[in-house]
Amino acid sequence: MSPPATKRIVILGAAGRDFHNFNVVFRDHSASEVVAFTAAQIPGIASRRYPPALAGPRYPDGIPIVPEADLEAICRRHDVDRVVFAYSDVAHATVMHLGSRALACGADFVLLGPKATMLRASVPVISVTAVRTGCGKSQIARWLVRWLSGQGRRVAVARHPMPYGDLAAQAVQRFASLADLEAAACSQEEREEYEPYIAMGGTIFAGVDYGAILERMQGEADIIVWDGGNNDFGFFRPDVAIVVCDALRPEQIASHHPGEACARMADIAVINKVDAATPAAVARTMANLRAVNAAAEIVQAASPVVLDDPEMVRGKRVLVIEDGPTITHGDMPHGAGFVAAAAAGAAAIVDPRPSAAGDLAEVYRRHPHIGPVLPAVGYDRAQLEALARTIRETAAEVVIIATPVDLAKAIRIDKPWTRARYDFADAGAPTLAEAVARRLKA
Repeated sequence: MSPPATKRIVILGAAGRDFHNFNVVFRDHSASEVVAFTAAQIPGIASRRYPPALAGPRYPDGIPIVPEADLEAICRRHDVDRVVFAYSDVAHATVMHLGSRALACGADFVLLGPKATMLRASVPVISVTAVRTGCGKSQIARWLVRWLSGQGRRVAVARHPMPYGDLAAQAVQRFASLADLEAAACSQEEREEYEPYIAMGGTIFAGVDYGAILERMQGEADIIVWDGGNNDFGFFRPDVAIVVCDALRPEQIASHHPGEACARMADIAVINKVDAATPAAVARTMANLRAVNAAAEIVQAASPVVLDDPEMVRGKRVLVIEDGPTITHGDMPHGAGFVAAAAAGAAAIVDPRPSAAGDLAEVYRRHPHIGPVLPAVGYDRAQLEALARTIRETAAEVVIIATPVDLAKAIRIDKPWTRARYDFADAGAPTLAEAVARRLKA
């Protein structure tokens, strides 16, 4: 019997799940040849290569990473058999438009699921995912870490990947201090996710090779918390699966991939931001959630906004800097900073869009839903400089920084500033601690 013909594969990605899917499904599969990754969502990651050190001996030259716009040309050039979709927070219609492009080239269109891609840990795993970017999963994950640590557990956090630099050097990353972040030359987006854990004395892992990452985590912890990225499901098989839904976006429980899948397979569903939403919106969120998952235990939560210095803001013209991913591909017009400015009695919220410098002008063009706020986009030094210039040239008296990271450490802000951040609070029974404790005991 002759061996099966090698299948030529393109993986559509965004420097995260695409690499993970390759590592666990295709890297050692002799009947598959991945001819390219495509890049989307994250600027500046195309025209690189997935390095030989990570791709393995079957790929001595590595694997090219090319723009997603070139999909048809790649399929024709390599006579591609299969196109694998592997990134997150994309409207269902967009996923199938990509599928139609693949099918029109004669290729199969594939979504790899949890059974094929989730790694099994030797310690319990709690995953925190969401139906959309910006639902508040990270503050909930951090609350869980504090609560579990208070129970005497040795907790390690795994973050969904953000490997935008030297991929080989980022294969396994462990961050326990700010010096670790500096040594790894983390981007602003990475620091936004990692710094809060470090500030609370925690250890967070990330990188590219999650098999190797899991081995190292199991040696340090007796429980793992998966802090998801965008609305993707986790890379480790969870013992307790939590999904976070946004009461301010009740119609988006089942509108985006793979957030709907996260909602359907959750053990616990947190309806967040009930303090900011109307009762009618909370009820619609719950009904839409129940339509896709009748079995999940539902927890209602508040996301109170904490502003360090409200008096600095009152009566002033304010520039609001928001968390970048929440505002861009999370489709939110604004976030915690805008809410804090209005609550503190700002005289006006100054629109930074006319002053947008460098890549920020393109960010606003690509994301026309963004309101009069400044998304903290800083994937490289040029973008950070554009951010600083935009702040400088915006006619505001005070700046509210609503990013998880202390942005003033990354760029010079030549105006008075104060910080705003979302926190987590239970908003009824059952509490999140009660729901998680029951699942862990079971």
